[in-house]
Amino acid sequence: MALVKRSIIITAGGLGKRMQTEIPKQFLLLQEKPVLIHTRERFYQFDPTAQIFITLPEAWFGYWNELLAQFDIQIPHQLIDGGEERFHSIKNALAHCQGEEVAVHDGVRPLVSLETIERCFEALSSAQAVVPVLPAKDSIRKGTLQNSETVNRAEYFLVHTPQCFKTAVLKKAYEQNYQSTFTDDASVAEAIGIQPILVLSNEENIKITSPFDLKLLNNLLN
Repeated sequence: MALVKRSIIITAGGLGKRMQTEIPKQFLLLQEKPVLIHTRERFYQFDPTAQIFITLPEAWFGYWNELLAQFDIQIPHQLIDGGEERFHSIKNALAHCQGEEVAVHDGVRPLVSLETIERCFEALSSAQAVVPVLPAKDSIRKGTLQNSETVNRAEYFLVHTPQCFKTAVLKKAYEQNYQSTFTDDASVAEAIGIQPILVLSNEENIKITSPFDLKLLNNLLN
């Protein structure tokens, strides 16, 4: 059996409450095609030999398979039942990863560029963990609405995905128990002493969390 170089985990367990729709945001249409299909196709375009896993609540497996049939999508991938938290979904998927390197990506970031994905994987040649980011552009204040202070925006970055890791490192990190402070995979790795390096993301790599985001991505594609 040929050695698998890369595994890709696309996490799509959100229910999209802020989208104000009954259908989870990963299934909403973007340019007449579901968001999650756009994301899936982007990674297949980058590396058609990679293992692809999609984490979904099991209750939505049937709906996803119906969409694949409707849009005639033949790209191979494996569905993984999502857990109670994102942490558990990723842990479930990692158990099936055979690649030497693994990327974890938000299913609702469909416009990640091939260049961003390439930068992340290339950086793994000299690191154990890589996170794509954008520098903060706006002025930033820290505190509450009633009591705040200015902070130096040059010291802050906006965190994107795919976050890439040596697979053995991320599997070891996910042997920990879940903590509420785990907001992404880099934070899980940091908890065992792994310091990620940062690379530049692309500005279109927007995470869809609101109706405005979906409208913005539609306009970008137009």
